[in-house]
Amino acid sequence: MQSLLTLSTRNQMIIALLLVALMVITRGHHFASMHNLPGASWAVFFLAGVYLRSVWPLLGFFVLCWVLDFAAYTWGGTSGFCITPAYILLLPAYASLWLAGRWYATRHQFSWRTFMPLSLSVVSGLALCELFSSGGFYFFSGRFTQTSLVEFGERLLTYFPMYIESFLFYAGFAAAIHIAFTFMQQQFNTQRNTVQ
Repeated sequence: MQSLLTLSTRNQMIIALLLVALMVITRGHHFASMHNLPGASWAVFFLAGVYLRSVWPLLGFFVLCWVLDFAAYTWGGTSGFCITPAYILLLPAYASLWLAGRWYATRHQFSWRTFMPLSLSVVSGLALCELFSSGGFYFFSGRFTQTSLVEFGERLLTYFPMYIESFLFYAGFAAAIHIAFTFMQQQFNTQRNTVQ
């Protein structure tokens, strides 16, 4: 079975461009955002880890997030409530998703056995991302005068399911596309071998 990391450079470029487009149209409230689509940032970082071999896209997506957030805050009229010293913790948050995707990519097989490492990578990536992003904002942003683990736990129960839902929406869509392309490629290879 083929590992996800053996994609051609051309296919990786196509995937990278699609992920950039997805990030641009769904990140925050800026001039290009689609108001009815949930944010895809978490899924974009995970999928970049799965499909893109180089570490450079990780850095590129960090920069893209910053540019989109900066544009939304300065020109888009979005509140700067989230722009705090805790913003820097988005780096390890997103890196957690990317690393989880990278870890899964080395274990991928096109079979049902891939479900266990995929589930493990998704759960660990999402949990670490949430702890860094939401935990960082709650404890280090300066927006909350008194913090407690109990209140943070309540906030996790309130907001984390929404992030999981949007992540699963985009990751599920990507998985469906991946499965369809893999089946088409297998059919093409079978037909080509039959002709030869």
